[in-house]
Amino acid sequence: MKKGKISEFIERHFLHFNAAALVDAANGYINHLDKGGKMMVTLAGAMSTAELGKSLAEMIRKDKVHIITCTGANLEEDVFNLVAHSHYKRVPHYRDLTAKDENELLEKHFNRVTDTCIPEEEAMRRIEHNILRQWKKAQKEGKRFFPHEYFFQLFENKSLEKFYEIDKKDSWLLAAYQKKIPIVVPGWEDSTLGNIFAAHCMEDGIDPSIMKSGIEYMMWLADWYTKTTRDSSLGFFQIGGGIAGDFPICVVPMLHQDLRRKNVPVWGYFCQISDSTTSYGSYSGAVPNEKITWGKLGINTPKFIVESDASIVAPLMFAWILGW
Repeated sequence: MKKGKISEFIERHFLHFNAAALVDAANGYINHLDKGGKMMVTLAGAMSTAELGKSLAEMIRKDKVHIITCTGANLEEDVFNLVAHSHYKRVPHYRDLTAKDENELLEKHFNRVTDTCIPEEEAMRRIEHNILRQWKKAQKEGKRFFPHEYFFQLFENKSLEKFYEIDKKDSWLLAAYQKKIPIVVPGWEDSTLGNIFAAHCMEDGIDPSIMKSGIEYMMWLADWYTKTTRDSSLGFFQIGGGIAGDFPICVVPMLHQDLRRKNVPVWGYFCQISDSTTSYGSYSGAVPNEKITWGKLGINTPKFIVESDASIVAPLMFAWILGW
């Protein structure tokens, strides 16, 4: 594959330390796919608000990603950005904000994520009004869906299209819907729409059972992992730490240790992008070899860690993998 300008720059300059680790990990990703492997990407942090979709969506379209596990925040914030991008407010001097400055943002209904403020009315409430109809429809029809499936329904009925403010190709969730790749969202309740859903359950009589749970996500993932790894090794590309990474990687020891199934393959590739310092008791700061003791990775699993800012590293790695 002919290399583009970004890849040429990386090849010339990314030769040592974390820069070299970036290249090694990206080449390991490519080698895994070239051998017929598939890849899970996990998203923690605020990657959707960081507009990672500009590169991740193309990774999905080019069959470089086969399943995504993300936090509820990353699920919804990709769509918030899709429908309300022009209303976002950037605060480059966020480190200098006083408590009074922060309160003024609150009064203007801006919710700050580092240097980026998400507009409540145009983003959160706009989605709420539309997705509430899907929740009520599910309850009326006696149906239950996973959190991401309600978003897919909005894409299916095109109720949000009139609000799109960015190029559709820059939304990773829309790309996932179009490519029909699976999504897993552990701990969805810990999200803005999770809070909104709870409020509607309390005040409007929405039945909480219309939302499938994290346990059901794990059950689904166990079945999918079993079927997928019959023919393909599955890799694990982790952006950040937390539940987005810890939840899905545990499917392997669950299958082997708790269900007592034999010959369960461990993850065939592992890479984590993290700025968390290797530490005592921190999952995000755990080195890959620690996962061997939990039955998640094997001795020979290719393992990489790039200790840097994922908003910088992930797009560069994706560019290298795509040949940009």
